[in-house]
Amino acid sequence: MVAAVKTLAAARPPLVEYRHYIWDTQRWKRFRHRPGDIFVCTPPKCGTTWTQTIVAMLLFPDGNLPGTVMEVSPWFDARFEPVDEVLSRLDAQTHRRSIKTHTAADGLPWWPAARYIVVGRDGRDAFMSFVNHMASMRPETIAALIESAVAEGISFEAMPPPDDIHEMFAGWVAEGGLFHLLATYWEHAGEPNVLFVHYDDLKANLEKEVRRIATFLEISIDEKQIPVILERCSFEWMKTNSDRIGDLGKHFIGGGQSFFFKGTNGRWQGVLTPEELALYDRRSREMLPADLKAWLDRS
Repeated sequence: MVAAVKTLAAARPPLVEYRHYIWDTQRWKRFRHRPGDIFVCTPPKCGTTWTQTIVAMLLFPDGNLPGTVMEVSPWFDARFEPVDEVLSRLDAQTHRRSIKTHTAADGLPWWPAARYIVVGRDGRDAFMSFVNHMASMRPETIAALIESAVAEGISFEAMPPPDDIHEMFAGWVAEGGLFHLLATYWEHAGEPNVLFVHYDDLKANLEKEVRRIATFLEISIDEKQIPVILERCSFEWMKTNSDRIGDLGKHFIGGGQSFFFKGTNGRWQGVLTPEELALYDRRSREMLPADLKAWLDRS
């Protein structure tokens, strides 16, 4: 990754408001920051839960979390539960806190004393995982989110159905959410409180990436605990022990088995057409700096 070192900006409120039927950045107006807070910032299906689990196991190396990973590290701006409930849980935490978000950097409060872990993945792989994700989400969950969003004045635009992968891909590329989100964080690359992690690196050398994240967070690791930490951070362990990750059956048909589907790359090959791949390349070049695109696609 090529990025110039930049001066750390002063604490600032969100610059842009993003309101969606699934998440709403207005919730950040209620957030009460503590120095040392850790933010796991990713586009959907890029290794979010994986990174949340790594951070949780570094904070609790004995594995005795005071709740599931998703309870300990909540998705703050998601609309699945009232913001007061999420705030109450976060305020009650006495340990160092970890918070998940799928919001672009300009939609978040930015604190020099916080740590931002940004996780990226080849967009074609993220898209294929996203198709399964949306196909597995319970219809009643989506309906409730849409109904409450409309009641709150959040505009709703229907997403193409996941059973039409080509129509869905066209909409996904045109919307460009993955590209936009990563580009906003790339503007902060080189700042001492920002770390970029690639999904492929997590797959290729989990121990190296766990150690890199621990160093970034200034967490000392007992070498004797490394094997068990790595075991709990593996895809296989998370899928087998999905009840320790979260109540995934609440919102997903098949629970942990569908949420942790395959975790593999390259499933877009032979599925997306040459024309669609060319569209992806054009759109990503339009929206991403060249060095970010090279880092993301490993080209």
